[in-house]
Amino acid sequence: MTALVNDRWENPLLSLAKEGWLTGQSTDQKSRADEVLLQQAYSHCEELTSHHSRSFYLASGLMKPEARKGVRALYAFCRTADDIVDDSGPDAPSLLETWRERTLTSHPPQHDLVAVAWADARDKYAIPRKYAEQLIDGVARDLQQTRYETFEDLTTYCYGVASTVGLMSMHITGYESEEAIRYAVKLGVALQLTNILRDVAEDWERGRVYLPQAELAAFGLSEEDIANGVSEGKYDDRWREFMKFQIDRARHIYEEAWPGINMLHPQGRFSIAAAATFYRAILDDIEAHDYDVFSRRAQVGKWGKIRQLPAIWWSTKRAN
Repeated sequence: MTALVNDRWENPLLSLAKEGWLTGQSTDQKSRADEVLLQQAYSHCEELTSHHSRSFYLASGLMKPEARKGVRALYAFCRTADDIVDDSGPDAPSLLETWRERTLTSHPPQHDLVAVAWADARDKYAIPRKYAEQLIDGVARDLQQTRYETFEDLTTYCYGVASTVGLMSMHITGYESEEAIRYAVKLGVALQLTNILRDVAEDWERGRVYLPQAELAAFGLSEEDIANGVSEGKYDDRWREFMKFQIDRARHIYEEAWPGINMLHPQGRFSIAAAATFYRAILDDIEAHDYDVFSRRAQVGKWGKIRQLPAIWWSTKRAN
């Protein structure tokens, strides 16, 4: 089975992205939080980002201070929505709806520091409200859907939880062409596919299988094989071939997405290129450990990331 990108998934996602683009920014009055509160709110988002995502924290640290604050507020907004779904049990639907209301207004309650920082960033960078709505809708799918039949089905989920993040990030980092939308969508899909391949065991424990059911079957695999991998660490060549196919496709999408980084303003290219490179390296780590995502969590160490920075910096400079 050859790893080819199925182009049928791209146009529906691009339509969703352009819908958000054309809807534009919310018409709410601008955020009016005082400077002391904003400083506290952005500091809280920085701490949250540092605690939950070392890769994103390092990559965002390559931005100028104002943009860095903005993307970390974006991360905190997304992370909070994700945590509500994963950790709140039966209360998750109502809590997520409350979060939606708080974060889609320019006047969130002052005690919610993430919402305060996000409202300021969303207004400051004219981030289309629709993208934030699509993100929350995407995260909410985990409350109702735990299986995906085809890759095309899965990419719609990937758009909601990851491509939307890239589209919102574009407004913070700056971009030179509307054409960058297409590439942001692709990069989000590649990043989320990487998450899915890395987190097979963790997702199984939560009752979720994101791997396309039709593709598992095509390689002679079933959910019983995933269960055996999680409980006993056992897998065979069918799993290796399946993962090789998935990794090859993810790499292909990364390659197709890369030209979009050159369409960002120079101040944002290094950071986004670093984030993409760090995540793509997770695929290398899975491969290097014989496709075992059951007994270990694939990762790239801090120094492994730092060693890549000069080459990443040079690649973005050549784009100028």
